[in-house]
Amino acid sequence: QVQLVESGGGLVQTGDSLKLSCAASGGAFSFSLYTMAWFRQAPGKEREFVVVLRRNSYVTTYADSVKGRFTISRDNAKNTIYLQMNSLKPEDTAVYYCAARRAATGAYDNWGQGTQVTVDS
Repeated sequence: QVQLVESGGGLVQTGDSLKLSCAASGGAFSFSLYTMAWFRQAPGKEREFVVVLRRNSYVTTYADSVKGRFTISRDNAKNTIYLQMNSLKPEDTAVYYCAARRAATGAYDNWGQGTQVTVDS
């Protein structure tokens, strides 16, 4: 079982930047085996996809709502992925979750506890 721990959330102003981290541990974790993703859930809304970083590659897919503003990256030595968020908007306010799956497709079966991002207008 993989453990995921997010950090880096906070309260920022519109137009500010924030960088989230997700540290993975447990089992035989490796980015070559696990596809990693960020999701978010705003108050009263369903959880939505933000970005995915496919396993054993640097192939990424972003949600249209964050394309050009958010960037996912990873540090193999630290087993950590990051989400750099620029030009933040109030509609980016949400709890951000890191997720991992070993299967090539399908549901994510490893989730972090989430980190709150609040963008004040």
